[in-house]
Formats: sequence, C-alpha cells, structure tokens
Amino acid sequence: MKKMNLLKMGLLFGVMTTSAFAAKYNLKMGMTAGNSQNEYKAAEVFAKELKERSKGEIELKLYGNAQLGKDDLAMMQQLEGGALDFTFSETGRFSTFFPEAEVYTLPYMIKDFEHMKKATATQFGKDLYKKLHDKKGMTVLAQAYNGTRQTTSNRAIKSLADMKGLKLRVPGAAANLAYAKYSGAAPTPMAFSEVYISLKTNAVEAQENPLSTIKAQKFYEVQKYLAMTNHILNDQLYLVSNITMEELPENLQKVVREAAQVAADYHTKLFMEEEANLKDFFKQNGVTITEPNLDEFKAAMKPFYDEYIKKNGKVGEDAIKAIDSVR
Repeated sequence: MKKMNLLKMGLLFGVMTTSAFAAKYNLKMGMTAGNSQNEYKAAEVFAKELKERSKGEIELKLYGNAQLGKDDLAMMQQLEGGALDFTFSETGRFSTFFPEAEVYTLPYMIKDFEHMKKATATQFGKDLYKKLHDKKGMTVLAQAYNGTRQTTSNRAIKSLADMKGLKLRVPGAAANLAYAKYSGAAPTPMAFSEVYISLKTNAVEAQENPLSTIKAQKFYEVQKYLAMTNHILNDQLYLVSNITMEELPENLQKVVREAAQVAADYHTKLFMEEEANLKDFFKQNGVTITEPNLDEFKAAMKPFYDEYIKKNGKVGEDAIKAIDSVR
C-alpha cells in the first residue's frame, strides 16, 4: 500500500527500542490556510487526535499556505486520485461538480450554523454528500463553522439604499457577485492579495468577508464602517479520500471519523468565540458598526434565487423548500 510504511524494528543488545517504530500510516492534509489561521489550528488538533487515538499508528503532516494546490478545488482533485489524504472545503463549493449545491451559498438562504447543519442533514444534503462519495471519490468526515460574511465600507450602510453604486470587491464566486449586483452595488472582482491596497486608495469602496478575515487582513485600518449584512455563511468540511479510508482497517477508520469531529468542534468554537469578541475590537479601533434591515436585502436577492431554480429545475425548487423547512 502506498501510504503504509513497513514497521521498522530495531534491536539494540537484543532489546527492542521504542524509537525503532514508525507510524504505519503517514498521511497528508493540504489547505490554503496559513499556520496562524483558525483552520490550521483546528487541523493541528486533528493531527494530534489522530496520533493519540491510533496509539501512534497514524501520523498526519499538515501542508498550509496552499503548498499542495492553489485552492481547495485543486486539492480535492488530489483527494479523488488518492494523491492527497485530507483537505478542507465548504458545502457550496461542490456546485463545481453538482450545480444544485449552489443552494447553500444563495445569499440569506442559511440563517446560522445550526440551520446549516440541519440543511445538510436533509435528504437533499445527504444525497449531495453521497454523490460526492460515489462520483468524486471523497467522504465528508465532519462539518465546522467558518464564519459569516459581513460588509465593510468607506461610508455607512444603514439600509439597502446605501449599497447603491458602491464599488464592492467580491471574489469571482457567483453568490458573492450576485450579492453585490442585486443589492445595488457595483461588483468588482479582484484578487484577494490586492484588496487592502485597493481599499486604501479607494480603487474599491467596500469588501465582504467574515469578521475573522477582516481582522486578520487589517481591513479595519482602511475601512471605518462595518455593516452586519450576514449574507453568506461559510461552513468548513473535513474531507478524506476514499482511497485513504479503504486502506485503513475498520478500527482506524473509526479513529479518523472521531478525530475529525473533535477537530471540527474545536474549529467551530474558535470561530464563534472570535466573532463574539470582534465587534468590540473593531469599535475600539474606530469602526462604526451598523445593523441594516436584512429583510430588504433578502428580498433583493429574489432574481438570483429565480436564476438558481431556472438552472436546476425541480431539483433546485426542492432544495430550497427542504432547507427552508428546517430553518
């Protein structure tokens, strides 16, 4: 087996030494997050739990900062082929393979993380994860919370009307572009690395990201207004290659699932505790926080929901109904 090392045994004066043993399974996890980010910290817990629960039979090496692929899609491709063992991705990202999965990214579709967990536990969600397993060669081990996207700007956003004409930087994802477009802003796709300087020079007037990212990237230094728009919730899935799981005996497969759940719970705790404290942090750094009426924001997204249903037909309609039913 490609991941199994032969157990190395050494004898010194006829006595077996513990240092002579190596892990039976040396596994790899790739991610885009750097080692100061919450995702990486949670992955460290995953590695620790794997080693302890397997009594040293599993060693997990972490590769952060996109060392093994420019994004999660590149790393998921490696999972499919068995070249990589674990990675992170979010449920909505599966729309690359299965268009109906885009429902999880529709602005205001998901209320909060509890709703997200219920939404992925619907029959629609279960069927989606099964297709991921059967057709893309990877398995969802656990689900964590990864933040909710908010909007910073160089002017106060107190209502939907304040979005009109705002040059809003968004990533190239359809849902983020739709949020900007249908809220009345001017969507401006741009590389993440260019956002800070573009905000500083007013090349763009606003951006949207989870609070943890806003702090980590110091956007609060160049944006003095934060609107709690809560438009897209990000989950984070712990994914494993089916090839990896098939090479592990049943007892270690159980270890992998349990370790992933422990790490995911820690992952969620990190993000939730951080978000609970960040509003005060931003206020202390001179940021004015507004709480616009989100009902009008959600109503403005109807054309995007209609586009989604048009693309996916009855499957799309059923997905929206299923997720709304567990709100």
